[in-house]
Amino acid sequence: MKAIVVDPNAAGKLVISEVPDPTPGRSEAVIQVSAISLNRGETRSAMSAAVGARPGWDLAGVVAKAATDGSGPKEGQRVVGILSTGAWAQLVAVPSNQIGILPDGVTFEQASTLPVAGMTAYYALEKNGSVLGRKVLITGASGGVGLFAVELAANAGAEVTAVVRQAKYTEAVLAAGAHHVVADETAAAAAQYGPYSVVLESVGGASLTNALTMLAFGGMCILFGASGEGSGTVEIRRFFQAGRASLYGFGLFNEFGITPASTGLTRMATLVAAGKLHPHIAVSAPWTDIASVAQRLLDRDYPGKAVLLVS
Repeated sequence: MKAIVVDPNAAGKLVISEVPDPTPGRSEAVIQVSAISLNRGETRSAMSAAVGARPGWDLAGVVAKAATDGSGPKEGQRVVGILSTGAWAQLVAVPSNQIGILPDGVTFEQASTLPVAGMTAYYALEKNGSVLGRKVLITGASGGVGLFAVELAANAGAEVTAVVRQAKYTEAVLAAGAHHVVADETAAAAAQYGPYSVVLESVGGASLTNALTMLAFGGMCILFGASGEGSGTVEIRRFFQAGRASLYGFGLFNEFGITPASTGLTRMATLVAAGKLHPHIAVSAPWTDIASVAQRLLDRDYPGKAVLLVS
Protein backbone atom coordinates (compact mmCIF):
# COMPACT_ATOMS: atom_id res chain seq x y z
CA MET A 1 0.00 0.00 0.00
CA LYS A 2 0.95 3.67 -0.08
CA ALA A 3 1.38 6.15 2.75
CA ILE A 4 2.72 9.64 3.36
CA VAL A 5 6.23 9.46 4.78
CA VAL A 6 8.95 11.91 5.72
CA ASP A 7 11.79 12.44 3.28
CA PRO A 8 14.05 15.27 4.52
CA ASN A 9 15.70 15.50 1.10
CA ALA A 10 12.47 15.99 -0.85
CA ALA A 11 10.85 19.34 -1.56
CA GLY A 12 8.33 19.88 1.24
CA LYS A 13 9.74 16.85 3.13
CA LEU A 14 6.52 14.84 2.74
CA VAL A 15 6.07 12.26 -0.04
CA ILE A 16 3.84 9.31 -0.90
CA SER A 17 5.71 6.02 -0.77
CA GLU A 18 5.16 2.25 -0.72
CA VAL A 19 5.00 0.80 2.81
CA PRO A 20 3.99 -2.59 4.28
CA ASP A 21 0.31 -3.31 4.84
CA PRO A 22 -0.80 -2.95 8.49
CA THR A 23 -0.81 -5.96 10.81
CA PRO A 24 -3.74 -5.41 13.20
CA GLY A 25 -3.93 -6.59 16.77
CA ARG A 26 -6.99 -8.47 18.05
CA SER A 27 -8.76 -5.27 19.12
CA GLU A 28 -7.86 -3.29 16.01
CA ALA A 29 -9.89 -2.80 12.84
CA VAL A 30 -8.30 -2.21 9.45
CA ILE A 31 -9.73 0.89 7.81
CA GLN A 32 -9.53 1.79 4.14
CA VAL A 33 -8.92 5.51 4.35
CA SER A 34 -10.84 7.97 2.18
CA ALA A 35 -9.91 11.29 3.76
CA ILE A 36 -7.34 12.71 6.17
CA SER A 37 -6.92 16.14 7.71
CA LEU A 38 -3.87 18.10 8.81
CA ASN A 39 -3.07 19.56 12.21
CA ARG A 40 -0.32 22.01 13.03
CA GLY A 41 1.27 19.79 15.68
CA GLU A 42 1.83 16.72 13.54
CA THR A 43 2.82 18.81 10.52
CA ARG A 44 5.38 20.82 12.44
CA SER A 45 6.85 17.64 13.96
CA ALA A 46 7.08 16.02 10.53
CA MET A 47 9.34 18.81 9.31
CA SER A 48 12.08 17.63 11.68
CA ALA A 49 11.29 13.89 11.78
CA ALA A 50 13.65 11.14 10.62
CA VAL A 51 13.49 9.71 7.12
CA GLY A 52 10.68 7.20 6.74
CA ALA A 53 8.62 8.53 9.66
CA ARG A 54 4.85 8.07 9.24
CA PRO A 55 2.93 11.17 10.40
CA GLY A 56 -0.82 11.62 10.71
CA TRP A 57 -3.53 11.64 13.38
CA ASP A 58 -6.91 12.10 11.63
CA LEU A 59 -8.63 9.69 9.24
CA ALA A 60 -12.03 8.68 7.91
CA GLY A 61 -13.03 5.76 5.73
CA VAL A 62 -14.60 2.30 5.64
CA VAL A 63 -13.82 -0.74 7.78
CA ALA A 64 -12.04 -3.24 5.53
CA LYS A 65 -11.57 -5.81 8.30
CA ALA A 66 -13.26 -5.82 11.69
CA ALA A 67 -11.35 -6.45 14.91
CA THR A 68 -11.00 -10.18 15.53
CA ASP A 69 -12.05 -9.88 19.17
CA GLY A 70 -15.49 -8.63 18.08
CA SER A 71 -15.04 -5.11 19.43
CA GLY A 72 -15.73 -1.97 17.45
CA PRO A 73 -17.45 -1.46 14.10
CA LYS A 74 -18.22 -4.16 11.58
CA GLU A 75 -16.81 -4.63 8.12
CA GLY A 76 -18.24 -2.15 5.63
CA GLN A 77 -19.22 0.50 8.19
CA ARG A 78 -18.28 4.12 7.58
CA VAL A 79 -16.06 5.38 10.39
CA VAL A 80 -13.79 8.11 11.68
CA GLY A 81 -10.66 7.34 13.66
CA ILE A 82 -7.57 8.71 15.35
CA LEU A 83 -4.02 7.43 15.70
CA SER A 84 -1.00 8.80 17.54
CA THR A 85 0.95 8.43 14.28
CA GLY A 86 0.68 6.90 10.80
CA ALA A 87 -2.91 7.84 9.91
CA TRP A 88 -1.98 9.26 6.50
CA ALA A 89 -2.13 6.03 4.54
CA GLN A 90 -4.41 3.95 2.33
CA LEU A 91 -4.89 1.30 5.03
CA VAL A 92 -4.48 1.70 8.79
CA ALA A 93 -5.03 -0.48 11.86
CA VAL A 94 -6.94 1.46 14.52
CA PRO A 95 -7.88 0.33 18.06
CA SER A 96 -11.63 -0.13 18.46
CA ASN A 97 -11.80 2.43 21.25
CA GLN A 98 -10.38 5.06 18.88
CA ILE A 99 -13.05 4.66 16.19
CA GLY A 100 -16.43 6.37 15.87
CA ILE A 101 -19.25 5.32 13.56
CA LEU A 102 -20.47 7.89 11.03
CA PRO A 103 -24.19 8.64 10.68
CA ASP A 104 -25.67 9.01 7.21
CA GLY A 105 -25.12 12.44 5.77
CA VAL A 106 -21.69 13.02 7.30
CA THR A 107 -19.08 12.99 4.55
CA PHE A 108 -15.61 11.52 4.92
CA GLU A 109 -14.21 15.00 4.39
CA GLN A 110 -16.24 16.42 7.27
CA ALA A 111 -15.47 13.45 9.50
CA SER A 112 -11.73 13.68 8.96
CA THR A 113 -11.67 17.11 10.63
CA LEU A 114 -13.15 15.82 13.89
CA PRO A 115 -10.52 13.68 15.64
CA VAL A 116 -7.88 16.11 16.88
CA ALA A 117 -9.38 19.55 16.27
CA GLY A 118 -12.96 18.63 17.06
CA MET A 119 -12.31 16.52 20.13
CA THR A 120 -9.77 18.95 21.55
CA ALA A 121 -12.40 21.69 21.44
CA TYR A 122 -15.14 19.41 22.75
CA TYR A 123 -13.21 17.86 25.63
CA ALA A 124 -11.51 21.11 26.65
CA LEU A 125 -14.77 23.01 26.91
CA GLU A 126 -16.06 20.43 29.41
CA LYS A 127 -13.16 20.88 31.84
CA ASN A 128 -14.74 23.56 34.03
CA GLY A 129 -18.35 22.44 33.91
CA SER A 130 -21.20 23.85 31.88
CA VAL A 131 -20.48 27.05 29.96
CA LEU A 132 -24.16 28.06 29.82
CA GLY A 133 -24.42 31.76 30.62
CA ARG A 134 -20.67 32.04 31.24
CA LYS A 135 -17.95 33.97 29.45
CA VAL A 136 -15.51 31.94 27.35
CA LEU A 137 -12.29 33.18 25.75
CA ILE A 138 -10.75 31.31 22.82
CA THR A 139 -7.33 32.25 21.45
CA GLY A 140 -6.13 31.02 18.07
CA ALA A 141 -9.80 31.13 17.14
CA SER A 142 -9.35 30.95 13.36
CA GLY A 143 -7.57 27.59 13.54
CA GLY A 144 -9.11 24.14 13.36
CA VAL A 145 -9.62 23.79 17.12
CA GLY A 146 -10.60 27.42 17.50
CA LEU A 147 -13.48 27.42 15.03
CA PHE A 148 -14.88 24.21 16.50
CA ALA A 149 -14.57 25.65 20.01
CA VAL A 150 -16.30 28.89 19.06
CA GLU A 151 -19.30 27.08 17.59
CA LEU A 152 -19.55 24.52 20.38
CA ALA A 153 -19.31 27.14 23.12
CA ALA A 154 -21.83 29.47 21.47
CA ASN A 155 -24.28 26.61 20.93
CA ALA A 156 -23.90 25.65 24.60
CA GLY A 157 -25.02 29.12 25.68
CA ALA A 158 -21.70 30.84 26.38
CA GLU A 159 -20.77 34.42 25.62
CA VAL A 160 -17.77 33.83 23.36
CA THR A 161 -14.84 36.16 22.84
CA ALA A 162 -12.41 35.05 20.14
CA VAL A 163 -8.85 36.16 19.51
CA VAL A 164 -7.29 36.01 16.03
CA ARG A 165 -3.86 37.07 14.88
CA GLN A 166 -5.02 38.35 11.49
CA ALA A 167 -8.02 40.65 11.17
CA LYS A 168 -8.90 39.10 7.79
CA TYR A 169 -10.23 36.03 9.63
CA THR A 170 -12.69 38.01 11.76
CA GLU A 171 -15.70 37.23 9.56
CA ALA A 172 -15.03 33.48 9.61
CA VAL A 173 -14.93 33.49 13.42
CA LEU A 174 -18.07 35.63 13.71
CA ALA A 175 -19.84 33.23 11.35
CA ALA A 176 -18.92 30.37 13.69
CA GLY A 177 -20.81 32.11 16.49
CA ALA A 178 -18.39 34.41 18.33
CA HIS A 179 -19.96 37.40 20.06
CA HIS A 180 -16.75 39.43 20.14
CA VAL A 181 -13.60 39.12 18.03
CA VAL A 182 -10.31 40.90 18.63
CA ALA A 183 -7.26 40.82 16.37
CA ASP A 184 -4.34 40.85 18.77
CA GLU A 185 -1.37 38.47 18.93
CA THR A 186 -1.04 39.10 22.68
CA ALA A 187 -4.77 38.64 23.50
CA ALA A 188 -4.57 41.77 25.72
CA ALA A 189 -7.49 43.42 23.91
CA ALA A 190 -9.81 40.63 25.06
CA ALA A 191 -9.70 41.95 28.64
CA GLN A 192 -12.49 44.42 27.85
CA TYR A 193 -15.00 41.56 27.54
CA GLY A 194 -13.86 39.52 30.56
CA PRO A 195 -13.36 38.17 33.12
CA TYR A 196 -13.73 34.62 31.83
CA SER A 197 -14.87 31.40 33.43
CA VAL A 198 -13.16 29.35 30.72
CA VAL A 199 -10.16 30.20 28.55
CA LEU A 200 -8.96 27.92 25.75
CA GLU A 201 -5.35 28.95 25.14
CA SER A 202 -3.13 27.65 22.36
CA VAL A 203 -0.65 30.42 21.56
CA GLY A 204 1.65 30.71 24.55
CA GLY A 205 3.99 33.58 25.38
CA ALA A 206 2.26 36.92 25.94
CA SER A 207 -1.09 35.42 25.00
CA LEU A 208 -0.91 32.95 27.89
CA THR A 209 0.42 35.62 30.25
CA ASN A 210 -2.51 37.90 29.52
CA ALA A 211 -5.11 35.13 29.49
CA LEU A 212 -4.18 34.12 33.04
CA THR A 213 -4.94 37.65 34.25
CA MET A 214 -8.46 37.55 32.76
CA LEU A 215 -9.85 34.62 34.75
CA ALA A 216 -12.98 35.07 36.83
CA PHE A 217 -13.41 33.58 40.30
CA GLY A 218 -13.15 29.81 39.85
CA GLY A 219 -12.07 30.27 36.25
CA MET A 220 -9.91 27.80 34.38
CA CYS A 221 -7.41 28.31 31.59
CA ILE A 222 -7.07 25.16 29.50
CA LEU A 223 -3.68 25.21 27.76
CA PHE A 224 -3.61 22.85 24.79
CA GLY A 225 -0.85 24.25 22.59
CA ALA A 226 1.90 26.79 22.03
CA SER A 227 1.69 27.79 18.39
CA GLY A 228 3.43 31.09 19.08
CA GLU A 229 5.96 30.90 21.89
CA GLY A 230 6.96 27.86 23.91
CA SER A 231 7.43 29.81 27.15
CA GLY A 232 5.72 32.60 29.02
CA THR A 233 5.56 34.45 32.32
CA VAL A 234 2.82 34.54 34.93
CA GLU A 235 1.72 37.63 36.81
CA ILE A 236 1.41 35.75 40.09
CA ARG A 237 -0.57 38.27 42.09
CA ARG A 238 -3.19 38.87 39.42
CA PHE A 239 -3.55 35.13 38.89
CA PHE A 240 -4.13 34.10 42.50
CA GLN A 241 -6.21 37.18 43.34
CA ALA A 242 -8.91 35.94 40.98
CA GLY A 243 -9.65 33.25 43.55
CA ARG A 244 -9.74 29.51 42.90
CA ALA A 245 -8.44 30.02 39.37
CA SER A 246 -6.54 27.17 37.72
CA LEU A 247 -4.33 26.33 34.75
CA TYR A 248 -5.02 22.95 33.12
CA GLY A 249 -2.43 21.28 30.90
CA PHE A 250 -4.47 19.57 28.18
CA GLY A 251 -3.12 16.75 26.03
CA LEU A 252 -5.80 15.09 23.93
CA PHE A 253 -4.41 11.57 24.02
CA ASN A 254 -4.16 11.78 27.83
CA GLU A 255 -7.86 12.69 27.96
CA PHE A 256 -8.84 9.38 26.38
CA GLY A 257 -8.27 7.77 29.77
CA ILE A 258 -11.28 9.79 30.97
CA THR A 259 -13.50 9.70 27.88
CA PRO A 260 -12.55 7.22 25.13
CA ALA A 261 -11.98 8.61 21.65
CA SER A 262 -14.76 6.38 20.30
CA THR A 263 -17.26 8.21 22.53
CA GLY A 264 -16.10 11.68 21.53
CA LEU A 265 -15.90 10.87 17.82
CA THR A 266 -19.40 9.41 17.75
CA ARG A 267 -20.84 12.40 19.62
CA MET A 268 -19.12 14.87 17.32
CA ALA A 269 -20.27 13.06 14.18
CA THR A 270 -23.82 13.04 15.53
CA LEU A 271 -23.70 16.82 15.99
CA VAL A 272 -22.54 17.25 12.39
CA ALA A 273 -25.33 14.99 11.13
CA ALA A 274 -27.89 17.02 13.08
CA GLY A 275 -26.64 20.29 11.61
CA LYS A 276 -25.45 21.51 15.02
CA LEU A 277 -21.75 21.53 14.13
CA HIS A 278 -20.19 22.68 10.87
CA PRO A 279 -16.61 21.68 10.07
CA HIS A 280 -14.83 24.59 8.41
CA ILE A 281 -12.93 23.06 5.48
CA ALA A 282 -10.83 25.74 3.82
CA VAL A 283 -8.79 23.43 1.61
CA SER A 284 -9.81 20.15 -0.06
CA ALA A 285 -7.23 18.54 -2.32
CA PRO A 286 -5.84 15.16 -3.42
CA TRP A 287 -3.28 13.70 -1.05
CA THR A 288 -0.64 14.07 -3.73
CA ASP A 289 -0.68 17.77 -2.74
CA ILE A 290 0.48 16.98 0.81
CA ALA A 291 3.73 18.95 0.67
CA SER A 292 2.19 22.20 -0.59
CA VAL A 293 -0.88 22.01 1.66
CA ALA A 294 1.28 21.28 4.70
CA GLN A 295 3.42 24.32 3.99
CA ARG A 296 0.34 26.50 3.60
CA LEU A 297 -0.82 25.30 7.03
CA LEU A 298 2.51 26.21 8.62
CA ASP A 299 2.34 29.61 6.88
CA ARG A 300 -1.16 30.23 8.36
CA ASP A 301 -2.48 30.68 4.85
CA TYR A 302 -6.07 29.66 5.61
CA PRO A 303 -8.55 29.45 8.51
CA GLY A 304 -10.04 26.16 9.68
CA LYS A 305 -9.03 22.79 8.30
CA ALA A 306 -7.33 21.29 5.26
CA VAL A 307 -8.57 17.90 4.05
CA LEU A 308 -6.78 15.57 1.66
CA LEU A 309 -8.56 12.86 -0.32
CA VAL A 310 -6.76 9.53 -0.35
CA SER A 311 -6.63 7.54 -3.59
